[in-house]
Amino acid sequence: MRKADRHLLIKQLVTSHPIRTQEELLQQLKNQGVTATQATISRDIRDLKIVKTIDEEGLPIFQIFQGNTSTENEKVEDEERLVQMIKDIVINVQRVHFLTIVSTLPDNAHLFASILDELKPPHVVSTIAGFDTVVIISGSDEEAEKVEDYFTKHSL
Repeated sequence: MRKADRHLLIKQLVTSHPIRTQEELLQQLKNQGVTATQATISRDIRDLKIVKTIDEEGLPIFQIFQGNTSTENEKVEDEERLVQMIKDIVINVQRVHFLTIVSTLPDNAHLFASILDELKPPHVVSTIAGFDTVVIISGSDEEAEKVEDYFTKHSL
């Protein structure tokens, strides 16, 4: 199966089924006759901007993040989406000099960092992401404090 076709199928599965883990996604794909490796699925999840959020029962569930758009009129929507993502996946925020350390729900840091890199918010120079931690690099201690304040204001 071509990558584009697999991506389309994954989008359909995530939006129509409560998928909670990569293993469940792999099984759903297998049920559809698609064989893929865990590494391939991880890349697909990143490419499709699928995040793991918490559903109304308090359980983790995959959702497609509605990412950046390029027109000026949609900048407000971009910020609203960023704020919603912060509310959904950010657990803790702390600052160390010009760095802001953001703890996310497991397996969401890479996507959060890529969204920040795409949106290029003020005071963010670059990001580094791990499994559940994003390090946000700012140009100064003062800029990092503004980033920390923004994320703290919008997180849990």
